[in-house]
Amino acid sequence: MNTYHLAQINIAKIKGVTLQDPVMKEFVDNLERINKLADDSPGFIWRLKEEDSSLDNVNPHEKEQIIINLSVWESVETLRLYVYETVHTDFLRRRKEWFQRYGKAQATMWWIQDDQLPTVKEGLAKLSHYEKHGSSVLAFDFRNRFEKPVKLH
Repeated sequence: MNTYHLAQINIAKIKGVTLQDPVMKEFVDNLERINKLADDSPGFIWRLKEEDSSLDNVNPHEKEQIIINLSVWESVETLRLYVYETVHTDFLRRRKEWFQRYGKAQATMWWIQDDQLPTVKEGLAKLSHYEKHGSSVLAFDFRNRFEKPVKLH
């Protein structure tokens, strides 16, 4: 019987023209440290890295100002601990310094079988579903979460 992991996507539009723009300097200077913190966090399984890009995992918006984070975690709780109980929280609180509002929702999560990895295309579809319908078993947020399924819907 398969078990399930939690996939999450978040998307943002940077304030700078590119990541090299001076307004993005502090964010960029800390990106490797924050990514390493995620990689080393309990419950972390995988995240999309630039070198992992394939046809299914390129930025479909094809705009340098749009950045996408896609990752897999053991549970909602392990992701929550990383997001809200580490130095990552400090950067989350300051996100308006580096990012513009982009769309109705910037993040969502969903359950995947443990032998699968999500694609950006799938993540954007989940985010779109979340924007249109709110939290559901197909895509949800921290406040309105759904437990690991016994059977994938």
